[in-house]
Amino acid sequence: MGFLTQFWAHGYLDQLVTGFATWAILLTLAACIVILTKGADLLVGGAASLARLTHLPEIIIGATIISLGTTLPEVFVSVLSAWTGNPGLALGNGIGSIICNTGLILGITCVLARVPVDHFILKRTGFVLFGASTLLVLFGVQACIDSPNVPVLHRWVGVVFLILLVVYLYLSYKWSQSSAFSDADDQTVSPGGILTAFLHVAIGLLGVWLGSRLLIPCAAMAATRIGVPQDVVAATLVSFGTSLPELVTAVAAVRSGHPQIMVGNVIGASILSCLLVIGAASLAGPLQVTPNFFHIHFPVMLLIIYSFMFFVFINRDGWFKRVQGAWILGIYLAYLVVQYHFAL
Repeated sequence: MGFLTQFWAHGYLDQLVTGFATWAILLTLAACIVILTKGADLLVGGAASLARLTHLPEIIIGATIISLGTTLPEVFVSVLSAWTGNPGLALGNGIGSIICNTGLILGITCVLARVPVDHFILKRTGFVLFGASTLLVLFGVQACIDSPNVPVLHRWVGVVFLILLVVYLYLSYKWSQSSAFSDADDQTVSPGGILTAFLHVAIGLLGVWLGSRLLIPCAAMAATRIGVPQDVVAATLVSFGTSLPELVTAVAAVRSGHPQIMVGNVIGASILSCLLVIGAASLAGPLQVTPNFFHIHFPVMLLIIYSFMFFVFINRDGWFKRVQGAWILGIYLAYLVVQYHFAL
């Protein structure tokens, strides 16, 4: 447990990478890219097999099993941050991941590829994300009203979010059993086949976790050594790092012809970032809501999510448009620019 805590703590790996020679950093970067690519391919392939063998929609597999797996390291970091007295990092990590998942990952994939709109699932999971994110902001506003000087999200907020998480997982199961997905064939389901699919998912997740966790400090150190300012590194690579598992999974899903896994993973990971990450972190310790959340993070998060829901409802032909992806991606890029401006 102590080793895992150190491994996922940012300072430990940053200090370790500092002692590497430049050639070693570049070699590690190359190895991380290979591990990420192979892990993501294995993860998506296992998820597609699992969907086929269990007759569950790919979007449900992406929104539950895959998103839960890619979000677990984030849960660990956020809970550890709140537990050790750094609640600002925990709340920022959760909200930043929601913004990155829906803004960067969904936005860039909609620009580069044809992404389907599953109205039955997305109108339901989308409303869960819509409601969870709105509720989070309302809790933040209430905390500001109750204690204007030091607004905090208390432990009861974590209890509410974790209860809602259980409800969401149950509803996901019920939606997957809907007659809307009565396209299952009569093939015999082999327990060994399902076990193999789960094994591929587990090994793929491990590769994605390890590769993403090592890639960011190496990339940040390489950028620093070639003269990129520290504040630019902090505003881009470090904040981008927690959503890297979702990004590489999304790329692998689209590249292998399973975009529904990408959509499910992005929306599911955003829901889990709100209900599980922030919920578990606030249960571990009260989370202080600083003014930046009201000025920047909350408005950007709601704008991206509300835009996404609007696009789901107006896309009657069953596909996201490139201009819609460009809009969401543009919001994310503007968010980075604003953060960089305030960091100066």
